[in-house]
Amino acid sequence: MPANLTPEYLNAEKAYKAAKTDEERLDCLQNMLATIPKHKGTDKMQADIKRKISKLKEKMEQIAKGKKGVSYHVKSEGAGQIAVIGVPNVGKSNLISRLTKAHLEVAPYPFTTREPFPAMMPYLDIRVQLVDLPPVSKEHTDFWVYEIVKAADAILVVINITAPDPVAQFFEVKKLLEEKKIFIEWDKGIEELPRGSKAMKAVIGATYCEEDKDGGLASLFKELSQTKLEIIPVSIDEDSTLETLKKTLFDMLDVIRIYSKPPGKPVDEGEPYTIPRGSTLMQFAEHVHKDFATKLRYARCWGSARFDGQTIPHEHILQDGDIIELHI
Repeated sequence: MPANLTPEYLNAEKAYKAAKTDEERLDCLQNMLATIPKHKGTDKMQADIKRKISKLKEKMEQIAKGKKGVSYHVKSEGAGQIAVIGVPNVGKSNLISRLTKAHLEVAPYPFTTREPFPAMMPYLDIRVQLVDLPPVSKEHTDFWVYEIVKAADAILVVINITAPDPVAQFFEVKKLLEEKKIFIEWDKGIEELPRGSKAMKAVIGATYCEEDKDGGLASLFKELSQTKLEIIPVSIDEDSTLETLKKTLFDMLDVIRIYSKPPGKPVDEGEPYTIPRGSTLMQFAEHVHKDFATKLRYARCWGSARFDGQTIPHEHILQDGDIIELHI
């Protein structure tokens, strides 16, 4: 079967061959894996890329262990991982505490957060991982903060909408991220970003909106910053604003929930599987277990099929809320 490689994959492969550092090579390999067509014709290529990623990560971890200083890695859990970032004293930890019910250290002085703190945010019947990070500043930010941001699936930038200059807060975060080749807004195509860069989805959480009842400050921020990012006004005392932010964060991950139904049994009542939007039945089967994709005989679907329990083809595009019964 022909590979039918996409232009995005070929650009990532070209960048990989030209990469000068391990960090650049890892970024390129991950882009190659994300853009390579998923079918039998590329199985060996996918396996080779995954093997290279694993060896490169192992090498980088060994090098990191040999260096002085502290580094952190946060394993992604749940439906996706969102890095929460902002300058000092924007209410970041307080917001995460309300979204997740986790007990984070909250104080009225800067730099309360000194280590990454992962916490699970419940939404519908799934959980999203939020990672509270130390505040960033042009004076000093540990290198590992940006490494965690870069490894995340998306970013929540927190600003204090009542601060003297919330626009400056946003642009400081944006500038510091771009210095580390992390782009949350870009006008050029991803292939035109600097080598080793990562373009990431992001949303802005504007805290203390209870002091901006008419939305004037948020509108002024949008006008002055001219940002393309979505701005969600939030207050830790107003549940409706927190629910709006939760939905926005979930939507930003661009995943769907799929429920498993064992043959002849009721639907699994545990947490549903979450897979990228646009995934096929075969990709879901592989997500459940790596052997299922090769052993799958047929599957029945309740939801996006024409009728409940219909047998669906392997290339069927699944939709959020589908119930799938796999037969292997």
